[in-house]
Order: sequence, then structure tokens, then C-alpha cells
Amino acid sequence: MTTRAVLEEHRDPSTPEEVEITLEPREPEWRPDVGVKVPGEPHKGKPRHRLVTIGDSLTHGFQSGAIYNTQISYPAIVAYELGWYEQLRRPAYGGPGGLPLNIEYVVRMLEHEFGDKLDWWEVPFAGFRVRHFMDQLEDYWERGPGSEVPEVKGIYHNLGIYGWDLRDTLSVDSAILEQRILEPKDQLFKQIVENDNDRAALVVLKSARDEKGPLTPLGAARKLAGEGTILEDGRTDDPNGDGIETLIVLLGANNALSTVTQLKVAWSQDDGYRDLEKKGQYTVWTPTHFENELAELVGELKKIRARYVIMGTVPHVTIVPIARGVSTKIRRGSRYFPYYTRVWIRDEEFDAKDDPSITSQQARAIDSAIDQYNEAIVREVKTARGEGRNWFVLDVAGVLDRLAARRYIADPQARPEWWTPYDLPAELKAISPVPDSRYFGSDPNGRIQGGLISLDGVHPTTVCYGILAQEFINVMQFAGVTFYQLDGKTKRLGPVRADFNRLVELDSLISHPPRSLTSDMRLVGWLDQTLDIFRRLFRRG
Repeated sequence: MTTRAVLEEHRDPSTPEEVEITLEPREPEWRPDVGVKVPGEPHKGKPRHRLVTIGDSLTHGFQSGAIYNTQISYPAIVAYELGWYEQLRRPAYGGPGGLPLNIEYVVRMLEHEFGDKLDWWEVPFAGFRVRHFMDQLEDYWERGPGSEVPEVKGIYHNLGIYGWDLRDTLSVDSAILEQRILEPKDQLFKQIVENDNDRAALVVLKSARDEKGPLTPLGAARKLAGEGTILEDGRTDDPNGDGIETLIVLLGANNALSTVTQLKVAWSQDDGYRDLEKKGQYTVWTPTHFENELAELVGELKKIRARYVIMGTVPHVTIVPIARGVSTKIRRGSRYFPYYTRVWIRDEEFDAKDDPSITSQQARAIDSAIDQYNEAIVREVKTARGEGRNWFVLDVAGVLDRLAARRYIADPQARPEWWTPYDLPAELKAISPVPDSRYFGSDPNGRIQGGLISLDGVHPTTVCYGILAQEFINVMQFAGVTFYQLDGKTKRLGPVRADFNRLVELDSLISHPPRSLTSDMRLVGWLDQTLDIFRRLFRRG
């Protein structure tokens, strides 16, 4: 059988022709400078803003179904190691567990009231308790203190917003968000905070304005960069200088993530992907549509006076455990399982006719499209460097692929030639069991599996955000960024290593795991069957 015939055998019929189906995953770009040298020039002045980040939930700091712990997002971790933590402006979210629904908070609440195991006769009472909690949460954010966006001075440095894709970042500002947030309804059964994403985004962008009005995240970063450089005495040195030292841009996951959170593949069509209202019907962008959005994004980034720009690639969304591969892989050494379904559905219980799922062919097509996204990102960085710009790339997809437990770690024959296991920090390797990317599991004796992915099955735990922060730190050091001690004055010598002992202590799933999340996923499955939590949490991607 020819290679083309083999590839066509693996092509789902609904996949657009422009998606180049591949048997092997794309080899990541491990060189931050993509092999293109930029003439070094002496920098003048000190940028007023050492770190600004633009992105989606990974940058925002989302975990276990909520935005809450922004103080341990990867931008905050990087700022901590820069000696600039106190200066980093980031959004804050109050309420019980954040916005929209903190699954870890709910699990611990149930454990407190019903113990380690939920007996059958307690199920109705537990369901009532969770609905009561969600009603309180809805009241807090829609009518209570959470409905008022606090006034803050200065634009936030962390401009990540969960659920946002490239078009949102290009087009949405606080005026649009305020128009979207309608008078909320007190719903009896659909008790999830209405317009949760817009409410979270408004906290980020409320202060992002200039003399002409509200700004998008890109406009906000441009305004920060326009503040120029300063002298040691704090006076303005050059208003036309690089106002931002390092600008990190990590976007694109939400241009494909809904395929696994909704278990539905709907390719972007025509120009609907550019429309803020119409694009919600798509779960994955064609490579051409992604590249069109990317080119527009890059054009805006080039207007921002940042000394260094780091662009991250798009993770392969099919490796997150929210969509679990069913049964054995389609063949020995394959990356793919025949079907991907909800993580709590057991192999012996799965029915492709009744249970939500995507096929191996669809998963391969999604990954192949993401590979094309990432090739486009690398090309844009290479072009920018050819223009003399200090742009760099961090291949986030490659980093996370090296952590993929079921795809590669458990199946050596599936590993591509370039693949090597990720070398976890010593502090994580010392933990038993060593954290991995499987869905989190624990019992009264402690954690029994997982530890890198939080309870929503998509977003990192704190220690995994630390891994992402460490990778950005490595690129920043490669670029020539100076790191300081916590005093912000004493230079750090040699390779900078994130303080993982600190992160382990701050990671409640690692340091104090829940007792009821056993490997059979019964509690998580019950929560979803009772409240349809996961579909609602990720309805915007």
C-alpha cells in the first residue's frame, strides 16, 4: 500500500482536504531562535514593564474548572523568579472557589459533609447540597459582590483570558463584554454562572483604556509598551524605547480545544470564523483560517515595542485526559485509540452508538491541523527574526507531548524518533507516585495517579504550571534576560531554576489531595451526570 493510500485510510471523510494527515507527529522546534541569528545591539534604558503576557486559560491561570489562583499562574511564577512578583499586575477573583465552578472546591465540600465515600442513600442529599452551592455561586457572581468589577489603577500585565481564541484577542474589548453581559436569570436547573467568560474577561480588561476608549489585550500591551524606558532614578529615559522587556504570547489552543471538551468535530467554514457570534459553531479551525488569524495577530504584535517576544506553539489537545482513549490502541505502536470519550466511562461500558466520542481518524486530523498551526507559528517567528526582531519560540506542544503518559510513556513503540521523556524537576521526581498526565486519582491514603492535570481534565496543576514557567524562563535566559533575587536588585548567576519546593506546597492537589477521587472516576462521573458540569464549563472552548 502506498504512503498516500495509508494516509487516506486514516482520513476522516469530513476532514477538509487542506489538512495534511500525517502518520508521524511534527518534530518540535527546539531552537528558541529557530536557527536565525539577530545582530545584537546594546539596549538603552530599562523597560518599565519587565513581563507582559497575552493568552488564554493557560496564561490566565485556570485550573479545576475555575479562574481563582492567579497568583500561581505561570506568568506569576516567572515574575517571582525574575524578582518582579510584587510589580506584576494580575486580575484577582473572589467568591467561593473562583469563576465559574471550582471542581476541587466542590469535591472537598462533599468530602467534608459526606466523608470519603458517597453511599447510594446519600446521593440525593449530595445532589441537593451541590445545587444549593451552585445557586449561591450564581448569586455571588450575577447579583452579589462578584457582579461589580473593581476599579484598578493601571493595565494588568497578565492579559490572559480563559476561553479566548485568536479572534477574541484581536477584536474584543470591555465595551463589547459589557454589552454581552445581560440581566441574569435565576435558573433552577441550569445553575452555572451566566456569561462567566465575559465576566472574567471584564476583570482583565476593565482598566485597559486609552484616550480613544477601551482596548483589546493587544491594544493594552501596546499602551504599556508605549510608556517607554526609565533610568535608575525613575525618570523617563526614552518614551520611544521598549516599554516591555519580555512579551509572551500563548494563543491558539481554543481554536481546537472544543473538539475534545465537547467531543464534536466541526471545522471552520467560509468567513464565519472571523465573526464573534458565528465562530462559536466551530470546534476546530482549518489551517488556512488559523494562518489568516495568525497573520493578523502578528501584524498587531509588531506594533508593540517589546525588547523580546516569545511565541508559544499550540498543544495537541487530544492528549488531555478529559477525552480518554478507549480500549487498546488501533494497532501496536499507534498514537491513537479507536475512540475518545469521557474519562469516567470504562472500556467495558463504552458504547460508540450512545456515548459521546470522537474517532481515531478525527483525533489524527485534529493533531495534523495543529501541527500545521505550529509550523505557521514557527514561520512567523523565523520571518520576524529575519527582519531583525528579537522574537523566539517555545514549542509548548513538544514539551507537553514529552509528558503524554498514555500516548508515549506507556507505549514505547508509539514514540517518534525525536521523542524523549521530559526530565521532571528533582522535587517532583522525589514525590511518590511521580506526577504524570493521567486524570487525577486519589483515595484515603493519598494520590494514586496523575498530578500534572487538574480536576477539569484539561488545565495544569500548580506544579505543571511551574514546568511551563520553567520552559519560558529557559527561553528568556537564552534571549539574554537578567533575573534577580526576590529583592529585585541582586542578579542571579547561572541557570535559573523555579522553586518547585514552594510550588509543591502551594499545589493543594499534590500537598493535600482529596480522598475520594479513586481511579474508577465514579464521583467525577456522578457530578457530570448530575449537573452536566464539563460541557457547560467548556461551552466556549
